[in-house]
Amino acid sequence: MRLDIFLALLLFGIVCGVTPGPNNMMLMASGVNYGVRRSLPHLAGVVLGFALMVALVGFGLDAIFRVAPWLLPVMRYAGAAYLVWLAWRIATSGAVKEGVAKGRPLGALAAAAFQWINPKGWVMAVSALTTYAVSPNYATRVMVVAVTFLVIGFPCSGVWVLFGAAMRRILADPRRARPFNWTMGALLIASIAPVFWE
Repeated sequence: MRLDIFLALLLFGIVCGVTPGPNNMMLMASGVNYGVRRSLPHLAGVVLGFALMVALVGFGLDAIFRVAPWLLPVMRYAGAAYLVWLAWRIATSGAVKEGVAKGRPLGALAAAAFQWINPKGWVMAVSALTTYAVSPNYATRVMVVAVTFLVIGFPCSGVWVLFGAAMRRILADPRRARPFNWTMGALLIASIAPVFWE
């Protein structure tokens, strides 16, 4: 891959990886509620799961969706429904209690599995593959795209966990926590709104 194409891919990945979306909203909420250390499996699942999804889609899993085109919309709407439920949980979660968090953070396997129903993830994966991988050396390019997302995923999404953890003390006050939680829930809903406009 030429350097200019790789730099364009890198910029695309950074912009997509650091902007708000379902993964980053959930990671920030995890940082708020559970802190950095307990959110690391969630972060690892997001990053590793997305890189694996890019590789599998690039190497032919998309053939399944050509044979069963109804499967992709089903997955998309199932993902949207799950995110609406998560948004409600975030909005109604209450103030952060130091050292105590209701429930448990999303684990690595659940976060990795979530990538398959994440609408923004599908848009990112398909856009990156069709833009940067289509070439005579397609297999190599698919791997470059997947590894690029793997490497940039940790710092891009990790920033959201750190931001959430930094907000813990401020959000211990219910007067601040309530509007913050409802705003985060609304942003999570907004991040999936394009699913319903297709």
